[in-house]
Amino acid sequence: MFSYFERLPLPQLTTQHQPPGNGLSGLPVIFYTESPTTQTFTVDIRGFSVVIEATAEQFTWHTGDPTGQLVTTDPGLPYPDQTIEHSYRSGTYTAYLTVTWGATFTVDGSAAADVPGTTTTDGPPVTFDVLQARPVLTNSYD
Repeated sequence: MFSYFERLPLPQLTTQHQPPGNGLSGLPVIFYTESPTTQTFTVDIRGFSVVIEATAEQFTWHTGDPTGQLVTTDPGLPYPDQTIEHSYRSGTYTAYLTVTWGATFTVDGSAAADVPGTTTTDGPPVTFDVLQARPVLTNSYD
């Protein structure tokens, strides 16, 4: 069953980040994905109708900086309910998301059973700049 699961066209989940566009050093960048985290496939295997339900079990957020990656079991949320944050120094970074998928299967409506093993997909990379904010003194009486 695993060989069928491995060949399924599982989605590549897109990394979203906030703030959109450029980030600021000293303020964390928020990561999340709004892509679907479950997929259902029906395949014919030797005349049997097999339904495979794939579920995203682990999210590995490749941050693009030397600290490496963040590993979570949830897809994150946008501000103000964010669950995944990462602080950067100023520079340009490319981040992406690797999803580890597990699955269950049924044969002709039988009870669900686990597909042994997992498989992964890499989402498209997203590149952004993190800028250093510079204080500027102003005279508010002018």
